[in-house]
Amino acid sequence: MTLRLRTPPDGGGPTLRAHGIVALARMVKLSHSLFALPFAAAAVVLVAPEATLSAGRLALVAIAVVAARTAAMAMNRVADRWFDARNPRTMRRELVTGEVSPRAAWALLGGSAATFVASAALISELCGWLALPVLGILLGYSYAKRFTWSCHLWLGVAQMLAPVGVAIALTGTAPLASIVLGAGVGAWIAGFDVFYALQDMEYDRAAGLNSIPARFGVAGALWWARGLHVAAVLGVAAGGALAHRGAGWLAGTVILAAVVAAEHVYVAPRGALRPERINVAFFNYNAFASVAFAACALADLALSW
Repeated sequence: MTLRLRTPPDGGGPTLRAHGIVALARMVKLSHSLFALPFAAAAVVLVAPEATLSAGRLALVAIAVVAARTAAMAMNRVADRWFDARNPRTMRRELVTGEVSPRAAWALLGGSAATFVASAALISELCGWLALPVLGILLGYSYAKRFTWSCHLWLGVAQMLAPVGVAIALTGTAPLASIVLGAGVGAWIAGFDVFYALQDMEYDRAAGLNSIPARFGVAGALWWARGLHVAAVLGVAAGGALAHRGAGWLAGTVILAAVVAAEHVYVAPRGALRPERINVAFFNYNAFASVAFAACALADLALSW
């Protein structure tokens, strides 16, 4: 099979420019910020009694979270461009087909990375100094599967930094509760990344890429996902307990646990993987879980004031 990369037409008025922006947003799955922002909000709840909660600082935190995630996704697409072109599941991605040019992808990567560093520096000097090593961890994930099957755990560590970073941004410190919450969030995201990687198990093996499914097979990957999601629920619950959160946080944790359990049943009923269900579970179940949990956490904060 010969792959032909489609080149977008030259020039372009407002319609073409708008189309390009939409394509860039699709490339980095901007809508998946639903996974990051709710748990950033939960981190705000944890440190609220000791935090500086001005509108300006909260806006900078939100900008930093979205910019960091956008930079990481753009790096992932740039790094995997040639692998994506040979994978039947991903060969229609925007950077492969030419709907997004490499120059535009690199520009988005550079712009979002710069926005993250700038917003962090505006929050505080400490956040500014921490921004570059954090960015290194986030962007490094895109290359982890070249050399380790634990790449999903790398992603978990990268995502763990969000609640911890929010705590530092708002209080200047990283309380134990924020670290434990971060560990829970990281385990949650690593778990559903294992689910997602099941779609590419055979391709990864053929291409020499590493992943938990490629290393341990379907049954082993399902056990990894279960273990990570149990750890996630325990981490979220323990983070709330350490911060002395109340019934709202507990209710959100119960909802999170129930949705995660339902996700496992939906994707692998009786332990038999249903690959066609992974994409639905990846977005619908996880987006609902994160938004519902954040809503309960915010309600808990409102009730305590």
